[in-house]
Amino acid sequence: MSSQLLKGKKGIIFGALDERSIAWKTAQSAVANGAQIVLTNAPIALRMGKINELAKECNAEVIGADATSDADLDNLMQKSMEILGGKVDFILHSIGMSPNVRKSIPYTNTNHENFLKTLDISALSLHRVLQAAMKADAINEWGSVVALSYIAAQRTFPGYNDMADAKAVLESIARSFGYHYGFAKKVRVNTVSQSPTVTTAGSGVSGFDVFYDYAEKMSPLGNASAEACADFCTMLFSDFTRMLTMQNLFHDGGFSNTGVSARIIEDMQKAAGQQ
Repeated sequence: MSSQLLKGKKGIIFGALDERSIAWKTAQSAVANGAQIVLTNAPIALRMGKINELAKECNAEVIGADATSDADLDNLMQKSMEILGGKVDFILHSIGMSPNVRKSIPYTNTNHENFLKTLDISALSLHRVLQAAMKADAINEWGSVVALSYIAAQRTFPGYNDMADAKAVLESIARSFGYHYGFAKKVRVNTVSQSPTVTTAGSGVSGFDVFYDYAEKMSPLGNASAEACADFCTMLFSDFTRMLTMQNLFHDGGFSNTGVSARIIEDMQKAAGQQ
């Protein structure tokens, strides 16, 4: 979808790993809508992913930055403004990783050192990004910061493990920092709670395939795709959402407001009849 919503705007996209990632799709959508961007990810992700392909497609430069490093983020803000010729208008935070999930450690037997890493990478990194941006005065007034979240921040999904706690912290940071940044610079900060999406990160969650099918059957509109989420983020970067801040926005085809669907009831009845 291209309508030049972001013509003349500049932004930083965190977290594009490969063509399946929402950050990758958002970078494409932003550029298609007229934006200039800088791409960034952790050094290890730059080596493992395909970000240079995306950079070539989007005519964007890549700046390596560990989102848990204040020094890296300070450098990112300064270099981004140099490359783009001024302050940015939007930032996408698409960062998340849990060592406990990767190692299949159950939530009730969590390794707390891993838990702290999960919180630092997946949630506190948003605070660090916002703090670095504010310190550098890197975002124009009426700019927009969007961080990707998930409904596990509000409801329990066992396989999501300690990432659920991280998303709850992430959403709280968006509200708290959004208050301060709004009064200081009219910068708005929101989170997007996306449907389960087939990405490299999402597919690593235990039982993802089963839950993806369940969410598809529960949601009146079906699961929202990565492309649809990217276009939604583009709208949130635009001037059409200037008065929207400190919100967690469900982009999930109606899943968050559906108690149970007829399709799920039918599946339950079939299963009961087979027993």
